[in-house]
Amino acid sequence: MRVESFFSKTTRTALKNEPPGEWIAELPDDCIRLSSGYPAPELVPDELLKEAVIRLFEEERDLPLHYMGSPRVPKLREQIQERLACRGVYVLGEELLITSGACQAIDLIARTFIDAESVVALESPTYMEALEIFQNYTKDFMSIPVDEQGLETNLFEEALVDRKQKGLPLPKLLYVIPSFQNPTGTSLSLERRRHVLELASQYNFLIVEDDAYGELGFNEAPTSLKALDKEDRVLHVGSLSKVIAPGMRIGWVAGVSKWIKALAWFKKDLDHPFAQAVMASFLENTDYEKRLKSLRESYQSKCSALTSAIEEHFPEAVSWYVPEGGYFTWVKVPGVDTAKLLEKALIKGVSFVPGKYFFLNQADGMEYLRLSFSYANEEEIVEGIRKLGRVIKSELKNI
Repeated sequence: MRVESFFSKTTRTALKNEPPGEWIAELPDDCIRLSSGYPAPELVPDELLKEAVIRLFEEERDLPLHYMGSPRVPKLREQIQERLACRGVYVLGEELLITSGACQAIDLIARTFIDAESVVALESPTYMEALEIFQNYTKDFMSIPVDEQGLETNLFEEALVDRKQKGLPLPKLLYVIPSFQNPTGTSLSLERRRHVLELASQYNFLIVEDDAYGELGFNEAPTSLKALDKEDRVLHVGSLSKVIAPGMRIGWVAGVSKWIKALAWFKKDLDHPFAQAVMASFLENTDYEKRLKSLRESYQSKCSALTSAIEEHFPEAVSWYVPEGGYFTWVKVPGVDTAKLLEKALIKGVSFVPGKYFFLNQADGMEYLRLSFSYANEEEIVEGIRKLGRVIKSELKNI
């Protein structure tokens, strides 16, 4: 029996891609993790979440352990609506779907809107897991470069004009991380945000706005694309993974009610009532704005430690972006294959993510790497950059 013969055609095609998580390197125990895009351990509110669980069981007994028993599950939807309203995004209950993290939201969008003939426009570089998801459904992409102001919308417009003139199919949707992008840390300027919405209207495509880092700006929070959306073309994807705890798996997608109903059609997991009830219990007893302020201050301090260390320890040939929020910065090491550089860096006890994993054409990312300042403490960050700087200098001498 040929086991593979029972897979669908879509599955057989998807399984030809690199396995999910291929970019995750095996790290030594004592390695300084500048690769980990996770919240800092000390910033995950484990004690407060424990109190939320105890409070939940004391007040509701067995209800959160049933399919639809806890009254706090619908309360979570209201809490997320309130958070979105603080960002200028006003949605009704039927315009919001709670998901198991942002990745489930992106996968549901891809499953609902994309088929093998669809064109998906992406930033280049972009979030590697979203790239993995979209590649499961189509092989037809447009890659648009990113600079210090985010997606280069003028180049995007030129590419759209060219495709239309040549009679090539136009994109069905654009996936974009407009605020503190993963991996570059850059943010789309307000002018470009408006431009990309104009292009969506003119060329009739949807926008998937991944706003995972939108609340983690060091200064004024960027205006969400969804808040600027006058034609209901934006599917707004969010998550509490970066601001509370990734293991809780609380994400969402907001958009036109008919779209949300279609996404829910394929979401047959009956939600995750216990996790959602715990999160609602946590949020109802948390000063969210105070928490955000604390997170922003902590990550800004870590980011400053990272960029100062880079200035001190990296050679002049290296360039990087200075982020204004989020978790990451993006570094170019000219003439160096960063995948091979990682092997040497790990021996010295520091990790990063090679840039190739963030590109459709991995060769485009050979000279780049992503550094995270979210997970390690400031002392580790400085020491990690010092070690990495030595490795880079050694490599550049050999060119």
